[in-house]
Amino acid sequence: QGTGGSSAVSKCSAAARGYIQDRFLQLLAGQRRRRAPLIHRGYYIRARAVDHCVQDFLLKTQSHPKTQILSLGAGFDSLYFRLKDMGLLHHTVVYEVDFPNVVCQKATLIKRIKELSALVGDTAGEGLGAVTFSGENYKLLGVDLSELAELERALEEAGVDNEIPTLFIAEVVLTYMENSRSDALIQWAAESFPQACFLMYEQMHPEDPFGRVMQQHFSQLNTALHSLAQYPDCEAQQRRFLGRGWTECSVMDMNDFFTCCIPEDEQQRVQSLEPFDEYEEWHLKCSHYFVLTASKGMKPSWTPLLPSVTVPRSAGPVRIVGSVRAAECAKLSGIPGLRRYGHHSVLIKPNVVLTTGGFGEEDGQHCRMRSFHVLSKTAGCWKAGCVTKKSADKRLGERLYHTVSCLSDSRAVLIGGRTSPSSAGLGMLWLKFHETCNASDPDDIAVELVNLQPAAEPATLRWRHSTTEVAFKGEQYLFVYGGCSALDPVLGDWYFLHNQELSSTSIAVEGPVPESRHSHSACSWEGGVVIAGGLGAAEQPLGSVFLLRELEHGFQWQAVEMHPPLVPRYSHTAHVHEGKLLLVGGVWFHTSSVPGITVIDLMTGLCLDYVINVEHLEWPLMLHNHSSVFLPNEKELLVIGGGGNCFSFGTHLNPEPVSLSLSNILTSH
Repeated sequence: QGTGGSSAVSKCSAAARGYIQDRFLQLLAGQRRRRAPLIHRGYYIRARAVDHCVQDFLLKTQSHPKTQILSLGAGFDSLYFRLKDMGLLHHTVVYEVDFPNVVCQKATLIKRIKELSALVGDTAGEGLGAVTFSGENYKLLGVDLSELAELERALEEAGVDNEIPTLFIAEVVLTYMENSRSDALIQWAAESFPQACFLMYEQMHPEDPFGRVMQQHFSQLNTALHSLAQYPDCEAQQRRFLGRGWTECSVMDMNDFFTCCIPEDEQQRVQSLEPFDEYEEWHLKCSHYFVLTASKGMKPSWTPLLPSVTVPRSAGPVRIVGSVRAAECAKLSGIPGLRRYGHHSVLIKPNVVLTTGGFGEEDGQHCRMRSFHVLSKTAGCWKAGCVTKKSADKRLGERLYHTVSCLSDSRAVLIGGRTSPSSAGLGMLWLKFHETCNASDPDDIAVELVNLQPAAEPATLRWRHSTTEVAFKGEQYLFVYGGCSALDPVLGDWYFLHNQELSSTSIAVEGPVPESRHSHSACSWEGGVVIAGGLGAAEQPLGSVFLLRELEHGFQWQAVEMHPPLVPRYSHTAHVHEGKLLLVGGVWFHTSSVPGITVIDLMTGLCLDYVINVEHLEWPLMLHNHSSVFLPNEKELLVIGGGGNCFSFGTHLNPEPVSLSLSNILTSH
């Protein structure tokens, strides 16, 4: 009941911001609270999926003299009022079932609010028994869904006709019931109604990092999600319905639904409603919810919703060729400054790693991080220290999704980043530190921050971009590519900044221009750059890899052909070692697994995927919005930070850095 009330408030907030058109939500939800853009998108896709299926049912049955909708666990949903207001219920009766106290509250609201009572019709009156409220074509039934015999009695009492086309709706409801009871209800619906459709929207994938955070959230609310263990994915849910009397059943996750079932112009409308920069969490949320429609004695309830193309499920499961073990760095546990995401880490000298910016935990609260941190490795052990920052402005360096490039032993340049997604990018800073800074004492490092005048302004007012060192005619340049800005959700331009004065230099580039992207990876290789993955203009992950190669008169873009093709991804990190491109983590639309380590041979195009073995970690390892540093001598990869806001389930920050030994996979090539 608590989650139902919270959902009503979230839907109401999404409607207030223009995501969904529904003036009745505010009347039913009562309280109004502004939710975050990520929550708005999550409730938009949920409402859109349910509406899609309901209107499909009404369209298919419009020639029937009578039809009915049974909304199970309806709470304060506004479906009836919207359909009635749109003139779509000429021959359809809507029955809503929920706990007696919930339907009593809803009945009281309807009687009190003229706009609602007018739509219910003149015959509205007190119900009898379980029928709490009875209107012209709308009835509220107070009954516990897990008591099937009571439900049957209540429906009979309310006048439900088992012989006419019937749509059952269960929007995040059945998972709160014991599986034996929800299974019995699914089977009863198929056996009792010869012409029926069943629409269900629920969670899935409980065992990956996001799924574990999701499960933990519901357990803390004392509302465990019972169906997840037995029915963890789309295929299991499909078997569940087909094994209980339903003859057709289609399931898709919400990434596929958004891509396939929402027209492009509507996708663009939603994406432009408010400043947004939580793409990873949005796609992870969508990969952990599904919409299912089952039917019996009627046309399949899903097929017309899909275009003739197949759902982009990324061609079967990812072929995993091996695993890499993740190990905690023993001496780095419990250091709050390392719990962050959207930060950047860079080797400022051998075995010394500087981490800047991001959002994380500081002084016991979540905020944009002001402190810089150093990790140093001596005698095989990592140690952490806090950097002394020298700057007139204490907030200088406080930003997310920037880059840091080390130009010498004593200076680095920090480029771009943002505070809020609605603000402009933040330009450039010099980071100056003593050449004598000591790897054995990480607390002995001081950094002076100097704000640079925006000589190369368009190059630096961006975030989620990449900055890579390149060489041209013996001179060193920084190659700034892609990203997003306050004006453009995705950029495809690039700049060459000369290493000394950081001024923009014009250098000719030929060849097929890569499509615009952000949250990609970029590594220096053979004087040029390797760009991999990213999120494209339609918020779709990209699977392309491009080389920027030096020519006599400039540079040339060149696509890398891979076999098997790279699974599209973004928000990963990358390193090149001896002609091998290593991609670490990220987000993809493959719901069967999470990205681990992908090794691409840049000479042959061979692409191999390795899973990360996390059995020695006691917490979920989220490999997006992280940073990573590769130590070539030890073939060790150090992953720092990572995580994000897990929809309405709370913020997850990886609690400590993780070490991945890659010696076995790099030698096996």
